[in-house]
Amino acid sequence: MMRTEKLRQKLEAELKPTRLEVADDSAKHAGHAKPGNGGHFRVFIVCPAFSGKPLIARHRMVYEALSEQMRSEIHALSIVARAPEEVPDAG
Repeated sequence: MMRTEKLRQKLEAELKPTRLEVADDSAKHAGHAKPGNGGHFRVFIVCPAFSGKPLIARHRMVYEALSEQMRSEIHALSIVARAPEEVPDAG
């Protein structure tokens, strides 16, 4: 299974987002990370559980959902975390 799909499945299972985009940006950082440190990923997530929560709490929720991958597969993670009311087309 590709790493992006694994991350997607973990986030969907843990946070139940209404919108989720996961991108592997590792190619943009070739030679940057030490071998075995994992990749560079970008996540855009819209989740009802984020409503009323500050940005830091939202990021912590994403990090917690990906805690296993953060130890081995993820070297860098860029997160955009929104509540449905903050995104007009969140569905």
